[in-house]
Amino acid sequence: MASIHNDILINAPASNVWDAVRDFGALHQRLAPGFVTACTLEADARIVTFANGSVAREVLVDCDDARRRLVYAINNERLKHYSASVQVIADGETRCRLVWTIDMLPNELGPYVQGQTKEAVAAIHQAFPPAA
Repeated sequence: MASIHNDILINAPASNVWDAVRDFGALHQRLAPGFVTACTLEADARIVTFANGSVAREVLVDCDDARRRLVYAINNERLKHYSASVQVIADGETRCRLVWTIDMLPNELGPYVQGQTKEAVAAIHQAFPPAA
């Protein structure tokens, strides 16, 4: 199973970043603008349109405010297994770490997804620019 791990340092309070992460339907506006171009809610899922034109249905598995952790899954014809968690961890009062882990099958799609996460990380940094 491919496992992709991103540990992202963000110069923003954990509460601000968590508020954007937990806003499940606003991914394209608050967390990864530009990388995600549209996001609509449908029952327990969000339909995400990416800048490259691909679309994914991400099902909300858990949103834990106490642990600042959100889990979602994708189930489609290309992916045998896809589960991701995003956790926000305070690192002082003015910055935090966003830990994003994806476990997926088939392994062959791992390099593609890893490349996409690099673009997503760049968008996340733009959503939370350093304080002047």
